[in-house]
Amino acid sequence: MIDKMAQFTVFGKDIKKRLIDLEHTQVWLIEQVRQTTGLYFDDSYLYKIQTGQLATPKIVSAIRDILELPGDEKEAG
Repeated sequence: MIDKMAQFTVFGKDIKKRLIDLEHTQVWLIEQVRQTTGLYFDDSYLYKIQTGQLATPKIVSAIRDILELPGDEKEAG
């Protein structure tokens, strides 16, 4: 049986919690990251960041800055 939902990392959970606290959506965050970095970014990419499948430094840094999350360069899953 295939696990349909990968486990979120601590960083992934922090993103979700912070969006709730700020009363913003993932769509808002995606748009902010696009504007900040000039890079391609969508909901699938965000999911991969949240589950630890991707960790593009520029994207992760932008998310931390936008959501005002503390930086931890070596993210523990």
